[in-house]
Amino acid sequence: MTARTRFAATYADAARIPFWLDRARPFGEQAPLSCDTTCDLVVVGGGFTGLWTALEAKEADPGRDIVLLEQGEIASAATGRNGGFCMASLTHGLSNGAERWPDQMPELERQGLANLAGIGEAVQRYGIDCDWRRSGELLLATQPWQVAGLREAVEHAATFGRTLRFLDRDQVAQEVRSPTYLAGFWDLEGAAMVDPARLAWGLAAACLRLGVRIHERTSATALENDGAGVRVRTARGSVRAAHAALGTNAFPSLVRRIRPFVVPVYDYVLATAPIPAERWAEIGWASRAGLADAGNRFHYYSRTDDDRIVWGGFDAIYHYGNGLRPEHDQRDATFDVLADHFFTTFPQLEGTRFSHTWGGAIDTCTRFSPFFGTALGGRVAYALGYTGMGVGASRFGARVMLDRLAGADTERTRLALAQRKPVPFPPEPLKWAGITLTKRGLAHADEHEGKRNLWLRSLDRLGVGFDS
Repeated sequence: MTARTRFAATYADAARIPFWLDRARPFGEQAPLSCDTTCDLVVVGGGFTGLWTALEAKEADPGRDIVLLEQGEIASAATGRNGGFCMASLTHGLSNGAERWPDQMPELERQGLANLAGIGEAVQRYGIDCDWRRSGELLLATQPWQVAGLREAVEHAATFGRTLRFLDRDQVAQEVRSPTYLAGFWDLEGAAMVDPARLAWGLAAACLRLGVRIHERTSATALENDGAGVRVRTARGSVRAAHAALGTNAFPSLVRRIRPFVVPVYDYVLATAPIPAERWAEIGWASRAGLADAGNRFHYYSRTDDDRIVWGGFDAIYHYGNGLRPEHDQRDATFDVLADHFFTTFPQLEGTRFSHTWGGAIDTCTRFSPFFGTALGGRVAYALGYTGMGVGASRFGARVMLDRLAGADTERTRLALAQRKPVPFPPEPLKWAGITLTKRGLAHADEHEGKRNLWLRSLDRLGVGFDS
């Protein structure tokens, strides 16, 4: 029996839908836009960036008339397809940030932690039932060469005022048991765990209560000047507004000149059926912290409030020409790999079935962290490039956009992160070739004690790369 046949059986009966989205939401369907309308602010995108933008704008000015357009349903794209990690980092981790903005890292960390706390405060303020937990993230070494790297990371974090708790093999086993774990560090303050769909639905419900007009199944097709304002066109109507905020993630931006800065990368996830208490006793994981391993091609996984494991990562699939199609949301070849690695990590769970399989596109940029800008004379703002860490950073991105639209000089807009853009990706076929070479280089590094080949070292010197 081949490995593929063996592991395919573990998810043969799985629902081909994100686990997070496979239940009823707390508000009804919002009708598509069907006529021309006007407002003060039009928000394009019903994921976290768009929802936070609408909510923050309404909180700041309750009389502001806001329209939010979503091409599918609220949270139906990356927002409802991730692993449930809500990170404080605005820079895709300390190491990446320190390489790019070393002088501003203490301030970036401070603002990131404050942003994470602000999310928790909003969850409490609006009574959002989303399994919000400040349990932190446990990063795990599964290869001997990774242990020294984790120790170095703990020491590096201390130079920026961050405390990471290093755990040796025995200490890790006291928290969660796997034969693959050699060491780890626990970031208790820098991560929260959350049910992302329920968080997004709660934000949408709060927006509706405050008077935001939401239109689902409404694709924005064009953005243009309109007198002193802007107009967003859709198939059955348009919205004229003083300002527009774009939270379109991996989808092609309405501002065409920024499209080369982002590529859509598909990430894939499995969710188990609920695991019995006696099996959990063999694993531990009572803290319900988020778990991830320390490889270049890494897994991330979380324990849900109904005792499933959500298990994703490792593969990062780019489709030539920025391919974005519904058929890419399922990829059995990757599910086989994920299932294989799952049972290697937790052999105690042999016989467990997966209840859900899914994938989705991440908006990846060459510096792995969000970037921001304006268009049409400052009347349009955008935030993009979260590279898999947008659950938390999206609130920060929303605030930067609102600052820019207001012409405000704030602690956020003064950051180099908010002022500079990444290096754009080259056109095809160079983009495909570069991404392919980078993926091969990362795989080679994982198989050779983390040693980066000439291609990766060249990208490091240029300050660019590819990640999910």
